Amino acid sequence: MTPTTDTLTLSVFADYFQFYLLDESVDEDLGALWDDEAVERLLAVGRSSIGIGTARNMAVPVAISLFDEAPDLDLDAWDMVNECSLLLRSGRLVILGGTAYLPDAPRLPVAPGDYRVRISYAGLDTLSENGLEGDDFYRIDIWPAEPGSLVIHKARAETPL
Repeated sequence: MTPTTDTLTLSVFADYFQFYLLDESVDEDLGALWDDEAVERLLAVGRSSIGIGTARNMAVPVAISLFDEAPDLDLDAWDMVNECSLLLRSGRLVILGGTAYLPDAPRLPVAPGDYRVRISYAGLDTLSENGLEGDDFYRIDIWPAEPGSLVIHKARAETPL
């Protein structure tokens, strides 16, 4: 299935190993949602904002695509795949780095309403020894859907010690 719009490809500064997707009109505090489970799955979920954990504390590549309906689920190419709901009342989805300035953050226009968001993570184990370089990549697929629970389609494999 192809996206309904062009895919937005960004380099997002993931300060504190995270970036956010949020409704432009909402000010939720995700800090309390970053419990041990959220850190493990690299995803903290609020009603109108989500925090996406990253492998690096640097600028990371992110691709965001909007769909009319749920895209096919492909697990083979990804280290992890999570899915959650997101309410976008304002009709503007903001992509915000951990310490970015909200008025300057990129936005995507969407129809106001409820959405599902699927985050696919790749290259999580490709970091350089100093953690500054890597081939990690984050794909985000979004489509209109009724609210639902958090789904972990594919958990990250344990790294041997």
